[in-house]
Amino acid sequence: MRRTKEEAEKTRSAILSAAELLFLEHGVAHTSLEQIARAAGVTRGAVYWHFQNKAHLFHEMLNQVRLPPEEMTERLSGCGNQDPLRALRDLCVEGVVSLARDPQRQRVMNILLHRCEFTAELREAEERHRDFVNQFIQLGEQLFARPGCLERLRAGLTPLQASRAVHALVIGLFIDWTRDPGLFDPLRDAEPMVDALFAGLVRDWE
Repeated sequence: MRRTKEEAEKTRSAILSAAELLFLEHGVAHTSLEQIARAAGVTRGAVYWHFQNKAHLFHEMLNQVRLPPEEMTERLSGCGNQDPLRALRDLCVEGVVSLARDPQRQRVMNILLHRCEFTAELREAEERHRDFVNQFIQLGEQLFARPGCLERLRAGLTPLQASRAVHALVIGLFIDWTRDPGLFDPLRDAEPMVDALFAGLVRDWE
């Protein structure tokens, strides 16, 4: 039984790896499950055994490099005496820095941001991605609205506006760097750029 489970996981990983490379080379819309099966060295039936359709496969590929919602919620809750706004800041910096340190994350983010057309076939994946983005913004809004955080926002800013600004910066850096890695160095520039944003949002930011 254990052997069978290990073989199934190995097949699943091979399919995901093949899909990642083909999506990056040809784009998601122009890659078929048949092509993925051939590249992975498995049958098309094996692909359908592990994934309902291309949208499901694409979603699972994204999940390999994204924080699960539960972990993201826990990270943003703040631990002990840690400033919850600092926890959000650290999560943003970590996300940008990981682009430079994790080749798989680079590939998957490149696919999502530059090689994916959300066609009807990928409607389910598009909805799940939109839900993930909305959840991040909602968590940020809740964080900025907490007692002890709300009064630190600069005058005229709402928690939702602050959270959307944070998301806009991070996704903008993702888009720019995956399009042209020469634009900035994530290891050197992530912290000062994220801190500059938080200094514009939070009155007492140091």
